[in-house]
Amino acid sequence: MEDILHYVWKFRLFQKGLKTTDGQPIEVIDVGLPNTNEGPDFFNAKIRIGDKIWAGNVEIHSSSDEWVRHKHHINKNYNSVILHVVEKANCEVFNERGQSVLQCEIVCPAHIRDNYHFLIHSDTDIPCCNYIGSIPSIHLNSWMNTLLIERLERKSNHVQALLSRFDNSWEDVFYILLARNFGFGLNSDSFERLALSLPLKYIHKQGDNLVQIEALLFGQAGMLDNMKVNDDYFSLLKREYEFLKNKYGLIPLESYLFKSLRIRPTAFPQIRTAQLAALLHSSQGLFSRIIECEDIGRIRLMFHVNASEYWQTHYAFGVTSERKSKYPGDASLDILLINTVVPILFIYGKNMDSEIHCDLALRILETLKPERNSITKRFYKLKMPLNNAADSQALIQLKREYCEPRKCLYCRIGHQLLIENK
Repeated sequence: MEDILHYVWKFRLFQKGLKTTDGQPIEVIDVGLPNTNEGPDFFNAKIRIGDKIWAGNVEIHSSSDEWVRHKHHINKNYNSVILHVVEKANCEVFNERGQSVLQCEIVCPAHIRDNYHFLIHSDTDIPCCNYIGSIPSIHLNSWMNTLLIERLERKSNHVQALLSRFDNSWEDVFYILLARNFGFGLNSDSFERLALSLPLKYIHKQGDNLVQIEALLFGQAGMLDNMKVNDDYFSLLKREYEFLKNKYGLIPLESYLFKSLRIRPTAFPQIRTAQLAALLHSSQGLFSRIIECEDIGRIRLMFHVNASEYWQTHYAFGVTSERKSKYPGDASLDILLINTVVPILFIYGKNMDSEIHCDLALRILETLKPERNSITKRFYKLKMPLNNAADSQALIQLKREYCEPRKCLYCRIGHQLLIENK
């Protein structure tokens, strides 16, 4: 219940005429700033108690005895608490200096408590699914914009971690991110492991030779270990890889990491690897080209590359098929832009204090079609806004970070429903 008391305090939903447990009138001038780290729950509150104005921190518990249970009475961080807010005051509390801490009881309105329990204990994947359509568009649009930025910042955490790992080399980080997204979900982790096992500098050294780039990628992915394949192309890649593996001291991955079950042939890991090889061959310094380009259409064309000749008549090694080009489809290009280009442009703009690149990242999302997946289909049925990829990214953030963990108290849609007295 402590979470809901935080919520009631933050949004001033408590009863009028607050008093301390010793009868002094309380006027809450400023509830303070929520603290998500160690220490009191709200910083820099401003409260009139009796005829004095106090500035300091506020701690919130369900009952007074939790102060001692949480060891605040021996923690100097809580000496700055000016008010202990509780639902039930059942004992006196003292700070580390031995000074008595003023307390007050707040009452959570019954309709808020009932609404909260309804949302938290709902057995549907989206707790407010029956009411979400009643939220005014002004609240919904503002929240969607916030969710989109949250989503981009969450993705940025992975980019920042890679930047630290690769000494702020944007090209290396872009390569890792690009490879990961060529896994298109099911094989994303495997393709990232492939890129991490094969430094970009080795690919650059063979940059003018597509066969050697293919040999490096297929060999590192363990896809050249099939003893049953016996065609000239496969044999050539195998010879090239053996030479390059010894030259660079490479240790290949196991091929079982790359899944093909229930995947369309055009999305087989062999095809994706061939497409990635073609892109790396044709577009050295791809990240530098992207950040220098403001034309979204031109950026998209940079990824529109065909796999090599062998793959025009194959979906797997040694198995001939009807001739067909192996360009990434429109949906695949959209995914690469959404999950590779947009996050790295956004974090690059943040790190370099460049609004141009942050705005470009957002503009790309606004020009792309919304993603089609189980999450977006669910929200589409609820008539949520789904006009472009910016909307779909916002809804994915909403579902994963708020609906699934039941963080309705922190969701603006949940807030609108919680405060309704129905």
